[in-house]
Amino acid sequence: MDYRLLGRSGLKVSSLSIGTATFGGDGLWGDADTKEAQRQIDLCLDHGVNLIDTANVYGGSKSETIIGEALTDGRRERLLVATKVRFSVGKGPNDQGLSRYHIIRECENSLKRLKTDRIDLYQVHQWDGQTPLEETIEALDTLVKQGKVRYVGCSNYSAWHLMKALAIADASHRQRFVSQQIHYTLYSREAEYELVPLGIDQGVGVMVWSPLAGGWLTGKYTRDSAPSSGRQVSGFREPPIYDEGKLWDIVDVINEVAAAHGVSGAQVSLAWLLQRPLIATVIIGGRNLAQFEDNLKAVDLKLTAEDVAKLDKVSQPLLIYPYWHQSFSVTSRMTEADLALHRPYMSE
Repeated sequence: MDYRLLGRSGLKVSSLSIGTATFGGDGLWGDADTKEAQRQIDLCLDHGVNLIDTANVYGGSKSETIIGEALTDGRRERLLVATKVRFSVGKGPNDQGLSRYHIIRECENSLKRLKTDRIDLYQVHQWDGQTPLEETIEALDTLVKQGKVRYVGCSNYSAWHLMKALAIADASHRQRFVSQQIHYTLYSREAEYELVPLGIDQGVGVMVWSPLAGGWLTGKYTRDSAPSSGRQVSGFREPPIYDEGKLWDIVDVINEVAAAHGVSGAQVSLAWLLQRPLIATVIIGGRNLAQFEDNLKAVDLKLTAEDVAKLDKVSQPLLIYPYWHQSFSVTSRMTEADLALHRPYMSE
């Protein structure tokens, strides 16, 4: 396992981390109980993983409760705990959002469920356009000053949301986001337009959620063997598949590379992400130990330049405006942040 700095902070996180949406779920994502969660956590600890990620809404808050019950016998001190706040936890008018009231109340509730005295990374789970960002940033800063939170991050923000939040934090000398937890895969590379360049420029590390696109990029499913059951066909929309042909073209190359290395398609998809710029950690999950064991092997897979080129070519998104115009006219004066997007297109 390798350890990477989380954005512009001194905190080092393992390149793979534990996802817990399957803890205490209803079967759609998974339904791991405390004993199964403990087995999965122990396996990951044995492989050097030092970060576990959850949210106050996973499993209807059961995920946090199970983690609190599972992190006994010294496990808590070996793991950084990350959780999130934003989505609805009740029917009241203040039971969702990023107001000072909701953030502080939910932080205290998460601490109780997690049975810990601090949250190592507290993340806002989505945008809240009805709460002034100044209020959100101040509330998070207060929690850090109180010692209840160590670092703060965001998830699922657009680039302008994130840049505005950073500007407010900087201007008011309050805690800024050190991380952005985003969806980023071989199929979904939209983050490369702005979120990745912004992160490079501003020092906001990337944590990847659902790196296998809900199972689509494991190599298990192909154009000739699409799933007949499970969340992929049950109406679950994350991630949306807008171009099925492109998806299967990508899977074909994943399986080609996997066969050449004698590994699973999931390992190829994860290894590609681990070699992308700015990635601090890729969050892996599983319904059982076997899936975790397979995913953990991705850290040992070193894709060749030829492998990466094949995967890049089949998955590369089209340049949208204003990026195609920039690529046509101003590449000679680009920064490394700009080139994180533009470099692959400059050789065309």
